[in-house]
Amino acid sequence: MINKSFYTLVYREVWRFLVLYKQTIMPGIITAALYMVIFGEALGSRIKLENNIDYIIFIIPGLTMMSVIGQSFANSSSSIMQAKYLKFIDDYLIAPVSGFELSMSFIIGAILRGVINGILIILTCALFTSFTIEHYFLSLFFLIVVSCVFGAIGVIVGIVSKTWDSVGVWGTFVFMPLSMLGGVFWSIDMLPESWAYIALMNPLYWMINGLRYSMLGISEISITFSIIISLLFAIIFTILASIMFSKGYKIKS
Repeated sequence: MINKSFYTLVYREVWRFLVLYKQTIMPGIITAALYMVIFGEALGSRIKLENNIDYIIFIIPGLTMMSVIGQSFANSSSSIMQAKYLKFIDDYLIAPVSGFELSMSFIIGAILRGVINGILIILTCALFTSFTIEHYFLSLFFLIVVSCVFGAIGVIVGIVSKTWDSVGVWGTFVFMPLSMLGGVFWSIDMLPESWAYIALMNPLYWMINGLRYSMLGISEISITFSIIISLLFAIIFTILASIMFSKGYKIKS
């Protein structure tokens, strides 16, 4: 039986971003569309890929994943920072829920926001291109698991951060560069050998490659390892977020 308090927390997280859809959903769609126009239409004809796939089609999974990462992280981290700023974070700690349930309430909200953004971007791209999805369930799997990863990271960052600027630093100077270096706009075949090895050490590359395989049916690396990496990160960060909430780390008065 579902804990009613847990259900209430999940409902609050989901309703919070749905009400603010102009800030939480629309920007991701608009940004992805702009990237498609700038990189896909303007530069696509000049870029040739070894698998003969159109460049504008090639970047759709990367654009989708980039939005999923940013939106899921923003949802959980901003929600916790808001609770700390408005000083009702203690209400969460005294609620009749476990640390795991508390962290999952934020993570589930982040997952839903990430998945909704991802699906809407895919639909938007499908309207303007001949893009079709090869493996629907595998695509949904990557959208959910990667949203879980960065939703959990958002919980952790929200807990340890003291200011809104600290949260913004992660998105601007960590996740955005890693996304750009994770194969959003390029194939690993385009890189010099030394840079290719560096790209392989970027976990976001494996996640983006996994979604690209599930959507387009092409893969530069092992899809099995992409699945393992995504699941492993989701489990590790979810456990860490749960432990931090259980102990009231940096948030218990």
